[in-house]
Formats: sequence, structure tokens, C-alpha cells
Amino acid sequence: MLKKIFGTLLEKPWEKEQAAIDSLHQGKTFNVSTQKSAVIIIFGIATVLFSLIFTGYIYTLPPSQDTKYLLKPNLLWINTSILFFVAYYFNKVTQDLKNKINLKIKKNIIIIGALSYLFLFGQLIFWVQLMKSGNYVSTNSYFSSFYIFTALHGIHLLGGLFFWGKVASRVLKLDNNKIIDEEKNISALSLYWTFLLIVWIMFFLMIYIFNDAFIEWCKSLI
Repeated sequence: MLKKIFGTLLEKPWEKEQAAIDSLHQGKTFNVSTQKSAVIIIFGIATVLFSLIFTGYIYTLPPSQDTKYLLKPNLLWINTSILFFVAYYFNKVTQDLKNKINLKIKKNIIIIGALSYLFLFGQLIFWVQLMKSGNYVSTNSYFSSFYIFTALHGIHLLGGLFFWGKVASRVLKLDNNKIIDEEKNISALSLYWTFLLIVWIMFFLMIYIFNDAFIEWCKSLI
């Protein structure tokens, strides 16, 4: 019992037998790949950044904020559905890798990249629509927060697309039976895109779906 509870304290790393045991250990506390560890670190940084934006939106919202002209276009719904499809295809790829079904992985990887670029293109179109309607960064705190958030989310997505390009270029060159070698990279990318989807859903619900109710709640705080 004492060995179980105080095992680490009782070890003697300077002895040859214990040194041999320690040398066999890979140094990992958790069974997480290097790629996923890097993604988790990015999660932490991005979460702090987006949390600051949300907090800034709450505390810079004036009590007289006018909401009558806030747009409710179908384009944002389309862009949101695109991100869901990306998550769906990433899930298919990861499941195929687990089950060693490699026939459609290359095709689905290409679809993921195409949908991600389509999302960015849709966001640019939406920005054009906003500016044509006379709503700019300087219009009010709502639109300044909207532009800043979507710009940072787009940059975040572009960063993911950079690594997607590197992984996709390797996967497309490999034979189907060797794609399994890229499992760690693909799993990390899938986790990255899941985080992008979660952040977007939070933003979408707060500033778009429940915007009026959220503004009323902010006014009560102010």
C-alpha cells in the first residue's frame, strides 16, 4: 500500500535498475499526440481571445443601441450549415481511418477544403452586403464587434486551411493503404475544425439568433 501511495517518492532514479526503467518511459503523462497537444494550446489562446471580444461587446454596448436595422439574411444560415458539413465530413474521415476504410478519405479531404474556402467566400460576400447597406465598423458597437469577430474567425480558419493544405498534399500522394500514417495529423485537424464550429455557434447564437434578447440582457447589466 505504501508503495502505491508513495511510489514516486520511494523510487531511486540514481540506481541502475530504476534508471533503466525510467529510460523506457516516453515522458508522456497523457496519451495525446504532439499534433493534438498543439491544437489544445491553440484552443486555450483562441478561447481567451474570443472571450475578450464577447466581453468587450457586452460592456461597450450603449443602452440606446438600435436594433431595428440588424440584418437577418439567409447567407449566415448557409455559412453556418457549411461549417456543419465540414464537421460531418471530418467525422467521416476520422471514422474511416479508425475502421481502416481508406477508399473515400482522399475525396472527403478535398471536400473539406472546398467547403472551408466556400465558407470564407460566403463571409466576404456578407461583408459586401453589409457595406452596401451602409453598415460599417464605425456604425455602432454591434457591427464593429461583428466585423472584428468574423475577421478573427476567418484568420483562424485560414490558419487551419494552411495545415489542411500540408496534410492534404501528403495524403493525396499516398497509396490508399498508407493513408493510415496520417491519422494523427487528420485527427488533430478534425479537432481544430470542431473548435472553430463551437466558437462560430456561440457567436451565431449570441449576436444573431438571440441578439435582441441578448442586447436587452446587456442593457440590464449596464
